[in-house]
Amino acid sequence: MSIHASGETDDGPGEGTLIVLAKAPVPGRVKTRLTPHFTPQQAAALARAALQDTLDAVLATPARRRVLCLDGAPMQWLPEGIEVVPQCAGGLDARLAAAFALYEGPALLVGMDTPQVTPELLARGLDFAGTDAWFGPALDGGFWALGLAEPDPGLLLGVPMSVSHTGAVQRRRLTASGRAVRDLPALRDVDTPDDAERVAASTPGTRFAALHAELCAAVR
Repeated sequence: MSIHASGETDDGPGEGTLIVLAKAPVPGRVKTRLTPHFTPQQAAALARAALQDTLDAVLATPARRRVLCLDGAPMQWLPEGIEVVPQCAGGLDARLAAAFALYEGPALLVGMDTPQVTPELLARGLDFAGTDAWFGPALDGGFWALGLAEPDPGLLLGVPMSVSHTGAVQRRRLTASGRAVRDLPALRDVDTPDDAERVAASTPGTRFAALHAELCAAVR
């Protein structure tokens, strides 16, 4: 484990761990479905902007620890106040499970594909009063957030990932375990050029929206 900063806070209600699962924004390795509408370099820049917006929201949310579980190397885009741990090898289900296994106590895990996430949404997903789990569905059938009052990596292993019923299977896993589950609002992942346009339009003031507008203006 390499630690960029402690991530500790004395903000009172922040008792849980916030985890962001992400790939380093390297051209050709991230957001490949944005090409050829955008070049690989532009797609990576949009991925970096989305990740930075997500980390901004994480830093503004009261939490005991704030962690980036990263595939790749952190660079100058990483802000102070975020711990960095490497992702394990294996499929996405294994990597999600391993991220939860790193920490004890309540945890909320999100991805890097929803730059529209806010501190208010993240704080809601860390509030386990009256529930055992939070589930954030994505409009493509997956999920953008998963919160567990008592993390159990086994809840994720074997869930089919990146298919249209991923979210439905994962949510059934939660309820079948006997946990009380509450839902966060459905959000759109940024995967395609249409996704990018819709998310940028809905998030004025973000790095992602500003860069998207800049790149689109350059090709007109």
